Amino acid sequence: MVQMLPADILERGVDGDGDGHVSLKTSAPDALLSGARLLQHHGWRAGEPWLVEVKVPKQMDWALSGVDQFRPVGEWQAMGVTPRGETLPKGEAALILPQGRKGPAFLAYPNFSTLFEWNQSFTYVLTAAYFATRLEGAPPYDAGTPEPGLEVEEMKALQEKLLARGYDVGKIDGILGAGTRKAVQAEQMRLGLPADAWPTRALLDAL
Repeated sequence: MVQMLPADILERGVDGDGDGHVSLKTSAPDALLSGARLLQHHGWRAGEPWLVEVKVPKQMDWALSGVDQFRPVGEWQAMGVTPRGETLPKGEAALILPQGRKGPAFLAYPNFSTLFEWNQSFTYVLTAAYFATRLEGAPPYDAGTPEPGLEVEEMKALQEKLLARGYDVGKIDGILGAGTRKAVQAEQMRLGLPADAWPTRALLDAL
């Protein structure tokens, strides 16, 4: 189901089925066209990519990864990042590693960032963007062999440690949000660990 605030429905809702009403719950045409108009309002650029799965080398500067670290695709390719499919679209993109350097990897293009104007959750945005690639015919992603993540209580303990070091991790909730990811990456860099923003027990123990 498309999630939109009442004000957005009033301002940008589309009567896609022509029945004189905008109903996101009961009309797929209304929901799809209203969602498309909202994305366009936030800066979505038609015909451009948003997310492409890639393969990464075993060794690279992982500190360059992150949703806000855009650079020309050619630079990523020079570092050994290759498409899992046939080609990589040109332009600028950010390398995102949802489960660290040993898990799935994606290049996220500017349209991906537009989705954060709709919802601020990294997991929500990544899931929506990935399913959209599947609808376009992309194969299931390569899960890789990521290092085990932290349990909720371990994540809370990590957030407490990061907070004590002066990082803004938001609420101590055991959720790996954007603030926690940035703090994790910064501490990995300080400790000389692979700075892929994926919290592990090794990082927790080191803190």
